[in-house]
Amino acid sequence: MRKMTTEELRLNVEKALDEIRPFLQSDGGDISLLSIEDDNLVRVQLEGACVGCSVNQMTLKSGVEMTIKKYAPQIEHVINVEG
Repeated sequence: MRKMTTEELRLNVEKALDEIRPFLQSDGGDISLLSIEDDNLVRVQLEGACVGCSVNQMTLKSGVEMTIKKYAPQIEHVINVEG
């Protein structure tokens, strides 16, 4: 499998976030891409109602990380950076 360029990787991660964003927004939250490091680590920031939500770690792992890995399989970790 051909390795994605940095720009392709960023576009694919943004596509993944665009797919999951409506679900977060329906609960009063949102998500922003902060950075992609070493082509395998994504830093995001959960926003709005997602901040301090008791299930945000589950949302991050089962929703956000899974969706990002669907679009960019080389991503190994997704980390939420607290605002």
